[in-house]
Order: sequence, then C-alpha cells, then structure tokens
Amino acid sequence: MWGGRFSLGPSEALDALNRSLPVDHRLWPQDVTASKAWVHALGRVGVLNPAEESQLLDGLDRVAERLADGAAVGAPDEDVHTLVERLLYDEVGAVAGKLHTGRSRNDQVATDLRLWTLGAIDQLDADLAALGRTLVGRAREGIDAILPGYTHGQRAQPVRWAYVLVAHAWPLVRDRQRLADARRRVAELPLGSGAIAGSGFVVDRVLLKEALGFRAVSANALDATGDRDFVAEVLFHIALVGTHLSRLSAELIQYASSEYGFVRLADDFSTGSSLMPQKRNPDVFELARAKSGRLLGDLVALLTTLKGIPAGYSKDLQEDKALLFDAFDTLAVVLPAVTGALASLGIDPERMRAALDASLRATDLADLLVEAGVPFRESHALVGKLVREAERAGVPLDRVPQVVAGGIHPALGAALAQLGTWEDSVEGRATPGGSSRKSVEDQLEELRKLFGAGAGT
Repeated sequence: MWGGRFSLGPSEALDALNRSLPVDHRLWPQDVTASKAWVHALGRVGVLNPAEESQLLDGLDRVAERLADGAAVGAPDEDVHTLVERLLYDEVGAVAGKLHTGRSRNDQVATDLRLWTLGAIDQLDADLAALGRTLVGRAREGIDAILPGYTHGQRAQPVRWAYVLVAHAWPLVRDRQRLADARRRVAELPLGSGAIAGSGFVVDRVLLKEALGFRAVSANALDATGDRDFVAEVLFHIALVGTHLSRLSAELIQYASSEYGFVRLADDFSTGSSLMPQKRNPDVFELARAKSGRLLGDLVALLTTLKGIPAGYSKDLQEDKALLFDAFDTLAVVLPAVTGALASLGIDPERMRAALDASLRATDLADLLVEAGVPFRESHALVGKLVREAERAGVPLDRVPQVVAGGIHPALGAALAQLGTWEDSVEGRATPGGSSRKSVEDQLEELRKLFGAGAGT
C-alpha cells in the first residue's frame, strides 16, 4: 500500500505487532458490502465507467464467495481491508486499484465496525428477550410459592417467588432500551470522510447512508474517523448486562445451596466434583457471575486506550475490535446458558415456606398498630420491644403471650390476634409494583408485552 514511500517492508517484529487480520477478519462481510456501496458512489461521480463499475461489483461478489469458503485463514495480509483488496486484484486485475479512490482505511474501518455492531446489537437484543421471556414464564409458574425476601442478606418480608424473578426481569428491559438508544448513535455513516478531511471526490454520502442502512451521516470527518464513542457506549451497556446477569446468578447460587434448598439445577445444567461424589455445583451461574468482570475489563481497557488520543485516527484504535468482539462473544455464550439453566430450574415451595419466620411479620404488626391510631414511629419501637421479648423467651414473634404483648401496649395484643396467613401478609402489599398477586400479575403482563416486542418500545 505504501511501497512507493519506503524502500523496505516492515520488519517481522513490526508486522507481528501491526497485523490485525487475526482479529478483524470477521469484518469481511461488512467490508465487501461497504466496498460495493462505494463502487456505486464512485460510478455516480464519474471515477468509474459503467463497465468498470460492473466489473468491480462482480469481482467483489466472487471475493465474498472465496472469503466465505475460508480464504482469510492463514492469509498474510495486514488487515481485512488489504485482504479484500488483494483478492479483488486476483479477480479483476488492475481495475481493482480504482476501488480505494477517495476513501481511507480510516473511514473504511469505522464504517465496517459500525455495520458489524448494528448486527451484533440486534442479536444481543434477541438473546436478552429470550432470557426475559424465560423469566416471565418461570415466574408465572411460581406465583403461588412464598419465600422470605432478603435485604442486607437478612430475611426481611415474605414475597412471592414470581416477584423475585420479575425483579431480575426489569433490568433486562432497561438493558434492551439502552441498547436500542445506543443503536441510533451507532448508525451514523463515516464513509466518505477520507483520512481526516473528507473525500477528494464529492460522493453522495446520503445515498451511501441509505444503501448501507445507516440513520444519519457523520457531521465531521476528523471526528468520524477517530470516534469510538459508540464502542465505549455499547461496551458500557454490555458490562451492565453482565452485572445484571451476575446479580441474578449470585442469588440463584445462594438459593441452590443445601442451606437454602429453594432451587435445584437440572442435571444437564449442573456439574459435579472430581473428588466428592455427592456434589452438584452451579457452575453455570458461577461462570456467568465471573464473566461480568471480563466485560467490565473490556470497557475499562477501551476507555483507557481512548483517553490520550487526539482527534482523528491513531493506530491505538486498532485495539477496539478485540475488546468489542470479546464482549459480544462472551454474552453470546453466557446468555443461552443462563436462559437454559433457568428454563429447567426446579423450585421447592415447601423449603421456601419452611424458611418463613414469624419475625417477618413485624412490619405487619406495626401497620396494624398504625391502623389502631398509634403513630408509626411509636409502633415501630413497640414492635421492636415485642421482638426483643420473643427472642428473650425463645418463642416465635406470633407466639408471645397476649398478656405480655398487652403489657408493652394495649393495642399490641389485639394486633397479634389479627395476624393472618402468609398469603394475607403478601396480599397486604398491593400497591403497584408490590408483591401482591394482582401487582405481580400486572407486571408479568407488561413484561410479556415488552419481551415480545422490539427493544425500543
């Protein structure tokens, strides 16, 4: 490409550092697609005559066939762009030299990577929707199971199992919304920006935008060639997806332990121990939890790379693809595994119910005192004294003798008598977003619509 300027080619050591083909070879479909659009653009401004335009388009189709058959494997080229161009020379001869007129690898790679990212976002969105639908389906099945809800790792109030699952479904809705929003900014066309100052030929960039399926044309060539904000933004959203998967996994790892026994992984999503025959390990969720750190690392690595680069293209930006590909590849493995593990997860409603403790009704008692006219802060303190008395006597909260409760406050004994079932307690949280049956059913219906629709809805 620059043989006229240098008398020697790159050293072996530089070539090993400089070559990006082992990473960016997967961009060949986007490079061919963008090159074909560029051929049309050059034809419109008279750089190519109709015969040359047809020759190049046919040649690029044959290049795509060769690449689909594995021509990139072991190829000596520096990057995917030079690979495509070399193969095009093989197919059509000297006219291939006209393809690069008015464009640079700087706007080429930015265009290819944006095209690739658009498709990758769409696949990720589909995988997130599949996980969301699985959560909704399992939640519907578990709406009658009641277990302790936890804060600070301590039993807090009774809730429905379905309520716990939908609490992990809503973050996926936000993930899809954020990705849809990011997709709008990814869909800005850099092609036609040249190296930094724009193309020397007045190609129709609007036509290019429409041909390639972009939403807008980049506003400034210097910015467009060095802009990797879209990579950073997508990596952030992916890291957040990983964080949500990690939190879901952490909860299920805990519930799958023999100490809890609330859930049980299916055999085909469990692993064993090489030493201890009795073990059933939740490796699928442990690995999902660990992968969130890898995704965060991809984001931090890119931001660290970007922070010292001036406007325009620098070779530092070659690192963006390895990080972006790694993040998408990681989720492409993690999401189907987590979805499959959830789909086959067994629950034990009896173990869940057995973990319920009368102390979880303390807030119910405080609310009953409020209904009797006691200010909440006072009722909170009174129930706290009752809890202390139950602990001192070694009895459940609802088994403290009414005479003892009445000694703390006259209304407390009556409040104890009014406590109903665990279902009554859960149904008492009937505000929108609460854990009552209607509230959970309303959430499930809304989630069903959201996970069955496009991400931007």
